[in-house]
Amino acid sequence: MTRPTIRSVAARAGVSKSLVSLVLQDSPKVSPERRAAVLAAMDELGYRPDPTARSLAQGRTRAVGLVLDDLRNPWFVDVLEGLRPVLHEAGLRPVLAESRSEPEAPRTFADLRVDGLVVIGTLPDLSVVADVARSVPTVLAGTRLGPDDALDVDVVAGDDARGVGLAVEHLLALGHRRLAHVAGTGPVGRLRREAFERAVRAGGATALVEVGPMTEDTGHRAGRALLTRPEPPTAVLASNDAAAVGLLAAAADLGVDVPARLSVVGYDDTSIAALRAVALTSVDNAAHEVGRLAGVRLLARLEDPAAPADLQLVAPRLVVRGTTAPPPRG
Repeated sequence: MTRPTIRSVAARAGVSKSLVSLVLQDSPKVSPERRAAVLAAMDELGYRPDPTARSLAQGRTRAVGLVLDDLRNPWFVDVLEGLRPVLHEAGLRPVLAESRSEPEAPRTFADLRVDGLVVIGTLPDLSVVADVARSVPTVLAGTRLGPDDALDVDVVAGDDARGVGLAVEHLLALGHRRLAHVAGTGPVGRLRREAFERAVRAGGATALVEVGPMTEDTGHRAGRALLTRPEPPTAVLASNDAAAVGLLAAAADLGVDVPARLSVVGYDDTSIAALRAVALTSVDNAAHEVGRLAGVRLLARLEDPAAPADLQLVAPRLVVRGTTAPPPRG
């Protein structure tokens, strides 16, 4: 069966194709009688508008490219849960890509003429985003720009300096004086490390740091290195929850009881942290709100592409569970 077209609808209604197009655009220029005739013809023929053709005619695709750093990290799922409803309510369709497997994803989305781009997490090469952002409205979510990043775009992220401060304040209040940090790489990793060292110094305590990617393997390797030192730390703040899980595994391997001999704090408060078998104290980085605000910011950018770039920081909170306690006596 041949699919009905605007031409066949126009013939059935006895009007021109241009008038059918005006009806599809809900134009006030069409009289009620002719609008009724066109709608009746559409109903009789079973005509459904082609969204792709309509988008091309309007010069928009109604699609938004979403580039994620790592689909395996549950934090990104939380960001997407906050972002997607905002896009759907605005009639925009999210299209997903992972930068680890598709480093050129931002350029691919630009070639597909997406209406906007949201980059979630830290990409290894922001120069690709910088190129695309010149022609495509772009928002960075859950990351920060480094001092050498020549990129003038909107950024929505958690207030990492405050989040790290909450974690360190909690550990110092428990009595810990030898604290360590498994630091991540990239702008977010550096920001959290600097905040950690600053907060520990302000508290008159000792700070140790191990650096690596924000993964469980990094947490495990760092945990073994820290816990086999002559004077191991009594508390560790991980760069994220995945690294914290690696730390917990290293402690178990070495027979170090958590939290009796070692307190562990994660970051991002993902679904992993809330599992009963993990019960990880973690900093809630407001991922859902970061996603929602990134969507709101993108809509504002689509309305006014020439507006100045904006940085929005979302307040974190500390969620205390079963992996932190006072240090062992002596």
